[in-house]
Amino acid sequence: MRLVLLGGPGSGKGTQADVLKEKYNVVKLSTGDLLRGEIRNNSNLGKQAKSFMDKGELVPDSVMIGILDKITAEFEAKKQGYILDGFPRTVPQANALLEMLDKQGVALSMALLIDVPEEELVRRLSSRWTCKECSSTVGYPDGKPKDAVCKQCGGELYQRDDDKRETILNRMEVYKKNTQPLISFFEEKALLEQINGLGTFEAISARIIDLFNNKAIK
Repeated sequence: MRLVLLGGPGSGKGTQADVLKEKYNVVKLSTGDLLRGEIRNNSNLGKQAKSFMDKGELVPDSVMIGILDKITAEFEAKKQGYILDGFPRTVPQANALLEMLDKQGVALSMALLIDVPEEELVRRLSSRWTCKECSSTVGYPDGKPKDAVCKQCGGELYQRDDDKRETILNRMEVYKKNTQPLISFFEEKALLEQINGLGTFEAISARIIDLFNNKAIK
């Protein structure tokens, strides 16, 4: 399995990636973790990445692809499947990914879109409240009750700026501008599949597993 997961902020990609990781014994590749690993190992690619990160700049696609090429080639040798978490985010990155896989003599299994309406994404993300004492979070999709307190320690709950509606709407605009074009890109490549992202995470997991069974993805 070589899988790309697509979906807006709050669509549940991370949760579903964890479910698939356990069920299919695949590795979830987070670009952040990969970058930190290469920097920690002081590899040439890690040094290149660090030089950009130290200046507060984005790591170039060429460096990210170099890191992915190195790691996934090792996985191919071991016949180890993987899920890409956080990459690609743009069409140029997606092109570079497919070219990399082609050079390895393999192909992407699927780009899976977890499809959730924007208003539902906003509702999910804006329902999160954080405890001022212990920093635990709790969701109130229908609005926080006036007498609500932290279930862990009884502390006061507040809403962080990045959980407020206007901030979330800005995140959605960034997503639509940079990432949604990937949907069309993978559709044109006949690699896109999508499932309904509404409902419990168990129901969504079942839909994904049914899809994988129908497509003989393993």
